[in-house]
Amino acid sequence: MMTMTHVVAQGGDIPAPTVEYGQLAPMLIVFGAAIAGVLVEAFVGRNWRYRVQVPVAAIGLGAGFAWTIALAWRDKPFHVAAEGALAVDGPTLFIQGTILVLALISLLLIAEKQQAHFTAQAAALPGTEAEQETMAAGITQTEVFPLMMFAVGGMLMFPASNDLLTMFVALEVMSLPLYLLCGLARRRRLLSQEAAVKYFLLGAFSSAFFLYGVALLYGYAGSVRLSDIADQLGKNAGSETLLLAGVALLSVGLLFKLGAVPFHMWKPDVYQGAPTPITALMASCTLVASFGAMLRVYYVALENLKWDWRPAMWGVAILTMVIGAVIAITQTDIKRMLAYSSIAHAGFLLTGVIATSEAGLSSSLFYLAAYGFTTVGAFAVITMVRDAGGEAAHLSRWAGLGKRSPVVAGVFAFFLLAFAGIPLTSGFTGKFAVFKAAVEGGATPLVIVGVISSAIAAFFYVRVIVVMFFSEPEADGPSVVFGPATAAAVALGLTATVVLGVLPQPMLDLAGDAAAQMFVR
Repeated sequence: MMTMTHVVAQGGDIPAPTVEYGQLAPMLIVFGAAIAGVLVEAFVGRNWRYRVQVPVAAIGLGAGFAWTIALAWRDKPFHVAAEGALAVDGPTLFIQGTILVLALISLLLIAEKQQAHFTAQAAALPGTEAEQETMAAGITQTEVFPLMMFAVGGMLMFPASNDLLTMFVALEVMSLPLYLLCGLARRRRLLSQEAAVKYFLLGAFSSAFFLYGVALLYGYAGSVRLSDIADQLGKNAGSETLLLAGVALLSVGLLFKLGAVPFHMWKPDVYQGAPTPITALMASCTLVASFGAMLRVYYVALENLKWDWRPAMWGVAILTMVIGAVIAITQTDIKRMLAYSSIAHAGFLLTGVIATSEAGLSSSLFYLAAYGFTTVGAFAVITMVRDAGGEAAHLSRWAGLGKRSPVVAGVFAFFLLAFAGIPLTSGFTGKFAVFKAAVEGGATPLVIVGVISSAIAAFFYVRVIVVMFFSEPEADGPSVVFGPATAAAVALGLTATVVLGVLPQPMLDLAGDAAAQMFVR
């Protein structure tokens, strides 16, 4: 930690800013790896870029995770850093560690050359379209690695932000690379680029709402720091109109990133159009980061206002759970189905926010970790089931997969059962924890809606399992193609889903310790 020094200026002594580099090291390492990846793109030859980019990204994520563990094991590492801009406390370190692990697993999918998800634009190559596809298959777009690292760096900063301007910067650093990554699919390029444009436009609108909310809250409190806003709420000072309008607009930006109803329409299109490894990254890491930021805003800055925002959040949670579960039943595309499933799970997670208690915070942290591992594993399986047109995304193409590849179908069925919340899976433990916290917080009717929505959601999960195991396979059905990296990603996701379902107590204790160490100054 740098000691405080003074700079003599014309108007007197001005304290120099203090930056605790050790506390911020996980973010700095990831951003450093991203910058190194940009330099690799500039100075390393095409044939060597992939061989350099993958280790650089892996080392950056691994070193960031190791430093996060070291910070968590120290006696008192929990404080506000970088002149109060970032909070390094229990929830921050738990969420950052979760993001880094999930990003490492997603990196395995992105780096897998067997499927060749990312390639240079075939339109720039000579020959027919079929020949262009064949030629392009060998040209990997290595730009995805620094873009991914910048996005992960933004994800690490987002839940750690202790003031709203830093949070906005982190939101943009996280989002802008994802807009590009969504449009880089090799096959069905038009669908991928359409998804990227939709995500960009709607994301720009949500960022504008977020920033306008920040301006209104600054007008109310005279500060953008979360603790200062909380202090002003305690004094009942300022204009209530500015306060409520600012909270509403700020919530729009946060709920958009979660994909909560009614700000969910981007999610199915983007999940379907984006390359599946990027979908896995977004469905796991982005959700964890966004929910971590929401927890910090509502638990630190707006806790004293909970009687005003909780009724609105009740309505959002109910709509999110019900609409996500009901519309998922009508989907025939596997990725769109999981997108609506993700919307429903966002509603389940919101019950943890509504609990406004330490139990609500700890159960939400556990749910984020459990859901993230299951999601990455499920999308990893989707990348493995392929036919002549690429990934076999339509549900009808999965008919009889249990007879063609019983192991792959069985693993995917287990992930679906975890999403449904079947006992002895991580999904059951996570739902039980957040529902229990919500009941203790006086939100029993909300939990009843959640249980009913879970029962509805179980229908479409079981429908996929029935199609895989009780339908006759087509003669030209898809085959299972995977490399060692994809297999490792599936194995890690499966292991975490099993362990967190059968032996969840160590992770629950870890989440509880983290929740008890939220720094609110």
